[in-house]
Formats: sequence, C-alpha cells, structure tokens
Amino acid sequence: MTIQYKNSQFSLTSTTLTTVLTIDNKSRAIIKNIQTANVSTATTTVTTKLFDNSLTTNYIIGRNVLSSVSTTNIVQGNSLILEESDALKMSCTNTQVVSGSIAYALINRTNENG
Repeated sequence: MTIQYKNSQFSLTSTTLTTVLTIDNKSRAIIKNIQTANVSTATTTVTTKLFDNSLTTNYIIGRNVLSSVSTTNIVQGNSLILEESDALKMSCTNTQVVSGSIAYALINRTNENG
C-alpha cells in the first residue's frame, strides 16, 4: 500500500454537474480540503456532490454561496473518504467564474494482501 499526497485543480466552465475528481478502482482517497474561488463580480452558488459508485448515486455534501471575488473551503476541518471508483462532482449557478483545488491523500491498494 502506498500513500501519495496530491492536489487536483478544476475549473467550472458551465452550470452542468462536472466531475472534478475520480478515484481509480484500486485506490481510496482522503479528501482534506476543497477550496473554491469565485473570480467574477456576481454572487454564485456552488454545489458539491459525492458520487457513490457502489450505489450509483450522487449525494449533496455541500452548497456554498460565494460572493463576488471570494474564496471558501468546502471540506474544512473534516475529512471525506472516497472509495474505489467514487467521484466528486460540482456545479455552479454562473458559467466560467469558479475554479479551485482539491487536497487529498491517495491510498493505492494494488499490492495489498487478501
């Protein structure tokens, strides 16, 4: 088992639900922080969902209102676990105004016994 500390950046270019991080089928991830930035002068709402692959269902884990030219942390102070083939998805109410970064530990279980 190996652990890699990673960052993944994203940009929401439309109002549709967008996959911003997918975990492969041999790994798990501990999400430590998701930071989003609104770079426009308009207020926008960002919705974050966890796609649970085992149930093929999206679950809302956050809905944040970002005022003009502001940032927010979505998973601050807590951790979020993504299992094999799970994904994080996000959408916002305005186009091309939100970008961000996801900080996580990727745990690869390829060489695990049992």
